[in-house]
Amino acid sequence: MPDNSSRLSLPYLMPSQAQKHVTHNSALEVLDVLVQLRLNGLDAITPPDLAEDGTVYALGTGASGAWAGQDGMLAARDDGAWRFVAAQEGWQVVLLPDALPHVRTATGWKPLQGATQNLDGVGIGTGSDTTNRLAVAADASLFSHAGAGHQVKLNKATAGDTASLLYKSGWSGRAEIGLAGNDDLSVKVSADGSAWVTALAIDGASGALRLPPGAAPADPQAGQLYFDAATSRLRCHDGSLWHDLF
Repeated sequence: MPDNSSRLSLPYLMPSQAQKHVTHNSALEVLDVLVQLRLNGLDAITPPDLAEDGTVYALGTGASGAWAGQDGMLAARDDGAWRFVAAQEGWQVVLLPDALPHVRTATGWKPLQGATQNLDGVGIGTGSDTTNRLAVAADASLFSHAGAGHQVKLNKATAGDTASLLYKSGWSGRAEIGLAGNDDLSVKVSADGSAWVTALAIDGASGALRLPPGAAPADPQAGQLYFDAATSRLRCHDGSLWHDLF
């Protein structure tokens, strides 16, 4: 029978052993370091002048002083002295003071990254749901380049589906820009979130700009344009009167 356990090198109690409590306490001391492991420093090379019992450091390359020759080890302060334990690949710790999770790899300690593919949802500052798989509550959202340009892409399955940006006020729709039920670019507006008016459309095939026919606005303002459905005229308001542009 070996003297120590194979994974954590905990000392075993041996038959007819005297002072068994010493061996038992030594194993408990190792477990006290490794269970719920917290690091007070990462890649540390210089022992602190004053170290409290229970503090643990992951040593880097070039450790000095009381840590000399212990590069890559865990240095745990115990009963006024340093205990060194070899970290094994796959061990997980939290780095104080922010409790950031790290994992031991073949090349050292690395920040522990959660799953990033095929997630059910992501909520940043708020909760996601089955419809809004990505939900963000913030003052702003930034999408920046990685050295050149940057594109934000909205993809739909078929021409009859919708790919658009919907602008809301108090969770009630007020404007929509995109491909709404066809492949023409349209700009729609609504005063109540229910009744929508297409203000502008650009034909997806020809690129021709179209102002949908309608009636004159009830409260016209200077510079407004509309295509009169009754007269088939493009009209502009000068602040006082409507003028036919053709």
